[in-house]
Amino acid sequence: MLTKIKFLTAGESHGKALVGIIQGIPAGLEITAEYINSQLSRRQLGYGRGGRMKIEQDQVDIISGVRHGLTLGSPIALIIKNNDYKNWIDKMGVEPINKSIRKISLPRPGHADLSGIKKYDFDDIRNVIERSSARETAMRVALGSVCKKFLLEANIAVHSRVVSIGSVFDTTVLEMEDYINLNDKVDNSLFRCFNTKLEKDMINMVDECKRAGDTIGGTMEVTALGLPYGLGSYIQWDKKLNSIIASLMLSINAFKSMTIGSVGDFRGSEYHDEISWKNKNFNRITNSAGGIEGGMSNTSPLNINLTMKPIPTLSRSLKSVDIETKIEKSAHKERSDVCAVPAASIIAEHMLSFAVADTILDKFGGDSIKQFKAHLKASAKY
Repeated sequence: MLTKIKFLTAGESHGKALVGIIQGIPAGLEITAEYINSQLSRRQLGYGRGGRMKIEQDQVDIISGVRHGLTLGSPIALIIKNNDYKNWIDKMGVEPINKSIRKISLPRPGHADLSGIKKYDFDDIRNVIERSSARETAMRVALGSVCKKFLLEANIAVHSRVVSIGSVFDTTVLEMEDYINLNDKVDNSLFRCFNTKLEKDMINMVDECKRAGDTIGGTMEVTALGLPYGLGSYIQWDKKLNSIIASLMLSINAFKSMTIGSVGDFRGSEYHDEISWKNKNFNRITNSAGGIEGGMSNTSPLNINLTMKPIPTLSRSLKSVDIETKIEKSAHKERSDVCAVPAASIIAEHMLSFAVADTILDKFGGDSIKQFKAHLKASAKY
């Protein structure tokens, strides 16, 4: 789906490190490890996280593509070391080992376990668990933060907030001014929730699940402000901005659905955003479309809502079947969070940054930030 930006991640949850490469960022962008680390620390926030967050204080090492704080236009390579690897050297070492390592044979419902071993002919579910783990998303945030920093050069800001934890919903309808510096406001909340009065109910929800050995999911909103007309295109299915966004968002672990703008039982006369002319500009009275019409940005705030299912690793295991003996038993237990919705909203924020950065480069181009900003100034329409 992406045409200008390419990125890859590698690494296992308890392996030596997570590795990432991003290509397509113009030369001359100011980027530092400090900025990337500030975004990584946001991913580790939130009530209901597991013990892994106490072990991993994610810090990035920029290996290539940056010199003296400025991008070079060449591929940018990043590494995040796994602090916990020292405790997993035997289980996750690269070289052959003579020791006997216990195999995992009880697949967890809701995970990649059973499909993964069938696909790759494994006899140890550990081979699947390590790569399919959400630990990989730490590197996506690191790479996405480079895109997020690039978007600031175009005066585009990407924000997110948690809308619900289980059955506890924040029904606050945000005004335009609420979205300005929204991240600064909600990052101070245990759940990244705009209405902090709901935190107590959300804490009770998570605590109840923890006592029961259960997990809980929720919903979130991700918004981008400052987009010009025409990111994406109507000319082909894979050029549509909504298609590009959906492919990235629904690749995030445990994400099950996505909507753009308003959904519900509307008539067309109620739903579609009427157009007015004011201050020498076309304006929308409402934003039901969520900033996308005909597969293109229309300058209204890009507004996306996402649903995250409960994490499938439960301390009170669900029923499963041993892949070797075929005997019914409880599923394998692995260290896990009770609730990771706040962290997931950060991941979604950075995945949206990939989509917007790619489509704005596709439209305006430029091998350097200087060229890009000149193109934007010359032809962008708002």
